[in-house]
Amino acid sequence: MSEIRHYAQLRAALINKEELALIDVREEAPFASGHPLFAANFPLGKLELEVYSRIPRRSTPITVYDNGEGLAVKAVEKLKQLGYRDVALLAGGLQGWQEAGGELFIDVNVPGKAFGELVEAKRHTPSLSAGDVQNLLQQGADVVVLDVRRYDEYQTMSIPQGVSLPGGDLVLKARAQVSNPQTQIVVNCAGRTRSIIGTQSLINAGITNPVAALRNGTIGWTLAGQALEHGQERQAESSEGDEADRIAAWELATSAGVSFISWSDWQTWQHNSDRNSWLIDVRSVDEYRAGHLPGSRSVPGGQLVQETDHYAAVRGGRIVLVDRDGIRAPMAASWLAQMGWEVAVLEAPEELFTERGDWQPSLATAPKVEEISAQTLASWLESTGTTVLDFTTSANFIARHIPGAKWLGRSQLTEAVAQLPEPERWVLTCTSSALARFVVPELRALSKSPIYVLQGGTLAWIAQKHPLVHGPEGQLHAPEDRYRRPYEGTQVPRQAMEDYLQWEYGLVAQLEQDGTHGFWVL
Repeated sequence: MSEIRHYAQLRAALINKEELALIDVREEAPFASGHPLFAANFPLGKLELEVYSRIPRRSTPITVYDNGEGLAVKAVEKLKQLGYRDVALLAGGLQGWQEAGGELFIDVNVPGKAFGELVEAKRHTPSLSAGDVQNLLQQGADVVVLDVRRYDEYQTMSIPQGVSLPGGDLVLKARAQVSNPQTQIVVNCAGRTRSIIGTQSLINAGITNPVAALRNGTIGWTLAGQALEHGQERQAESSEGDEADRIAAWELATSAGVSFISWSDWQTWQHNSDRNSWLIDVRSVDEYRAGHLPGSRSVPGGQLVQETDHYAAVRGGRIVLVDRDGIRAPMAASWLAQMGWEVAVLEAPEELFTERGDWQPSLATAPKVEEISAQTLASWLESTGTTVLDFTTSANFIARHIPGAKWLGRSQLTEAVAQLPEPERWVLTCTSSALARFVVPELRALSKSPIYVLQGGTLAWIAQKHPLVHGPEGQLHAPEDRYRRPYEGTQVPRQAMEDYLQWEYGLVAQLEQDGTHGFWVL
């Protein structure tokens, strides 16, 4: 029998700022339909790929839940197999949480979004309506629009004349984008959170220009019936910041209770088994690739503040930030500290930034499998008898997949295999085949046919220029792995956008009802 933890225990631990991981093992879409404030989404099918990086300490108290699907019990056993020693089920699951008095929040990245609303409520962060901003632009006013989303989001749709400047770089580069101290700065994102935090960051850092958020972002712009641009490539001018920015960032971080540590301090913390600690490089991805500290993960600062739950899944853990300019890490740290995290800024010497390339996650040890090359698979597919199962994301599958491949979520394996005829052989793949490897033992328990893994995954198939198919044909069940955000893409129903904004407006009241958040505002 698995250990059971109750809502009252978890609530007390949250209020006391003790370490705990509350994980929802459903797919993202059902998770977004309702969950506790600090629940982290860990779809059961991806545990081996994510859990070591997001919950590094094996003795972390972990509480697992679902909403009656039977996933949580499986997740508890898997976590124990992966070496976690303090794993329990939430009493009554999601329904039990709610019946005990726990608040439920919809959508994703809720802590960051709720915090943004609290900041606006406490600081009265200035904003301009979509109509006001459009009038300024049409009148040729001295105004600059800075888009603080990721560059790919900006390229999908943007405000006319808007310039891409991701939020983590805003204080570093904003002064270089304005022609004089009277230039009006307008900060926008897709909805509200990142523009509020970006605008308030500039105000907190002491910029003298008038600055305001675009109220409700591209959603507000669209609802006002105003046209967006698409495929733009305007990017902010580079800047190393100035001493005034560095001093302001340091003072803000210090006022928020952020500590500043050395490389030796970090090494001591890293090997301290009593705390979860994450080392995060908040610079741009390109800067990270060019040279970073060993063991650091790349998460640009603006995204980190909004999506902390994606990276640090243990409430009460310790987040350590690093940059090479003395501005971006302290600025992000000042916000995270106000969100109730223990945060430090690592001041590391230049010569330690020796690692190159992308961040590599800590993965569980994959079972031994028999691999085949893309060329072998291509020859097998020239005749019948081979069934390809693809465990990539549903979005990736729709964008491109191997002809004839079947898509499914790993947690749906038993049901999906039952509806397929027994083939001569199975070939498993995903983007890189990292996840596919872990599925092999589970499929062996369901089928007597030989099982192979595509070496290098679908990326290897693509690299060898084999044919691809686009579209949803081949999906074995309706996908639940991705929640359709009402602020992404260009084909979002008007009602969905309006409902989303109304939800955001109500988050401060929900925080009060929840009572566990620990947020405060400088």
